[in-house]
Amino acid sequence: MKIALNNGFLTDNSNDVTTGAYFVVTNSNSKYADDALDAGAKLISPRQAIEILGLKERIKIIGITGTNGKTTTAFLLAHTLSNLGYKCAISGTCGSFVDGRQIAKKGLTTSQILETLSYIKEAVECDCKYFIMEVSSHAIAQNRIEGLEFALKIFTNLSQDHLDFHKSFDEYARVKSSFLSDSSDKIINCDDKNISYNALNALTYSLKNGNIIASNFELKDGIIATIQSKSEIANLSLNLHGKFNLYNALGVIAASKKLLNLDLQSICNALKGFSGVAGRMEIVSPDIIVDFAHTPDGIEKVLSSVTERELIVVFGAGGDRDKSKRAIMGQIVAKYAKVAIVTSDNPRSEDPNSIIEQVASKMPPNTIKITDRKEAIKRAMDIQNGEVLLILGKGDEDYQEINGIKYPFSDQKIVKEILSNKG
Repeated sequence: MKIALNNGFLTDNSNDVTTGAYFVVTNSNSKYADDALDAGAKLISPRQAIEILGLKERIKIIGITGTNGKTTTAFLLAHTLSNLGYKCAISGTCGSFVDGRQIAKKGLTTSQILETLSYIKEAVECDCKYFIMEVSSHAIAQNRIEGLEFALKIFTNLSQDHLDFHKSFDEYARVKSSFLSDSSDKIINCDDKNISYNALNALTYSLKNGNIIASNFELKDGIIATIQSKSEIANLSLNLHGKFNLYNALGVIAASKKLLNLDLQSICNALKGFSGVAGRMEIVSPDIIVDFAHTPDGIEKVLSSVTERELIVVFGAGGDRDKSKRAIMGQIVAKYAKVAIVTSDNPRSEDPNSIIEQVASKMPPNTIKITDRKEAIKRAMDIQNGEVLLILGKGDEDYQEINGIKYPFSDQKIVKEILSNKG
């Protein structure tokens, strides 16, 4: 990665170094620092890079972490702040965007620090007031957010994920919670007892007893709720589904309150018109929904939110990732689904059939197993007779990764193709 300056450039790749260049030393490239120095580079830290780029105090950075809900929270917050008159940039799972314009395709949830700084630089040049970024547990552990000063941090929830990397839930929780260890302002879902935080600099949200509370809520056709703090009451109406999205909305309301100190009703009004994020409870046809849920907690929240009709669920588990969650995911789907079809997600270097067997190991014997994901979706649509079909795991991904190759694949496109052929 290179960022041009008026005199020289910044880089985090020692192969790009020329005399006078600035080599930004990070956790991942520090072993090449001596080579960069020998090649004539000046060694600097990410914090010094921020100063050289002149980004300090020119934009407010908001970091969002949590097992689930980061992407929806990021886009809903940007929608809200934009409706209130502030330009925003977003960086996360769906890519990077400046004032609604995509500037980078999806990659890591949280980019390497110099890449993130390039996005912040473009946001500043476009007069954005806020830079909203998703912060993954990998990024925290690998110090990919070094040097960034956050105006606000949001913690959505905490449940099992990424144990292939963190080895235990306790370690995963410790890494996630370390994001809250500084003195920056925090927004916390205090209904989630897995989150450890210092209440002194936290504004909490809850369905029970936080600083910002939702009550009298209805979740059948979108979200309707009463939002209140100690001194205010407001009405919320939102075209999203599920209690988990009510929590996401509460986090955004609390964050907006902290940032702008507006009245609650003005903030709730600014949430209106949000149509969701691609691949997050995306309604592809009236009775077919695609969602990114790929953790036990995420799947439970999605399936429990669709209670008005019987369910057919197509899902799988990613290869080369936390194997301990696979059977748990299968058990949860079996609890909710009239028909469950286990198929491939992104098997990566693993045998897809082996993954399917692990997922289905504690599911009923009549569970359908179809390795080919397109065929699994077609089977589900063929047998669908009044049920809601949920296709889980890949969301808005446009590929399927098998043995190191990313083949074009979109759940949404497959559904539309099958519907067209039925036509």
